[in-house]
Amino acid sequence: MKLKLENHFFVFNPKSYLFGDKLIEYAKVADQMAKKYPHIQVFVTAPYADLYRLNLETENIIVTAQHFDGIEPGRGMGAVLPDSLANVGVKATFLNHAEHPLSLADLSAAIKRAKELGIITIVCADSVEEAKAIATLDVDILLCEPTELIGTGKTSDRSYIEKTNHAIKTINSEVLIMQAAGVSTAEDVYQIIAQGADGTGCTSGIVKASDPKQMIIDMIEAVNKGIGG
Repeated sequence: MKLKLENHFFVFNPKSYLFGDKLIEYAKVADQMAKKYPHIQVFVTAPYADLYRLNLETENIIVTAQHFDGIEPGRGMGAVLPDSLANVGVKATFLNHAEHPLSLADLSAAIKRAKELGIITIVCADSVEEAKAIATLDVDILLCEPTELIGTGKTSDRSYIEKTNHAIKTINSEVLIMQAAGVSTAEDVYQIIAQGADGTGCTSGIVKASDPKQMIIDMIEAVNKGIGG
């Protein structure tokens, strides 16, 4: 059964920086924050081999894959089977990230399979034009992330956020909008939410912080502050 999306969310996306025990340790902090703020949905991604354990050892986060392919059980050697991920508790997936871009045909197929399995889609777009095109595909969350800002510590400015929000909502009023490029501090998180994004997230700003656990806490607190909590 597909989870109901709330209006505000935060994504801890450690990519391939973390795995195993350390990943679970940090994910449990995110899990505690998700329990503290039930009105903020907290997504946590993990490498494929850690997704089963992540689901077993947490209760409140949304266990999220970093990608899957739009295939059905059968042929597909080396591809990531959506059904196998759903089977171990995955409730959401990223698609079309700058580090794993998809053709339009492959993206459409993956979104179709996600809908069939009740999996939330977080689909990435690196420009306003691409965001508008993807908005027509009936995705759940659209991540507007200029590729050139990823990992730089420089976030999208207010004009970009307002422009993308307006363009996307005009096409699909139901889609939630995530702005996350360059997020590295809790203040970045606060500003993005306060400027009108539904959600945001972080990778390097957490995993490279002097105290990653505290940074997870601070960023989720900042989401709550940004929505006036």
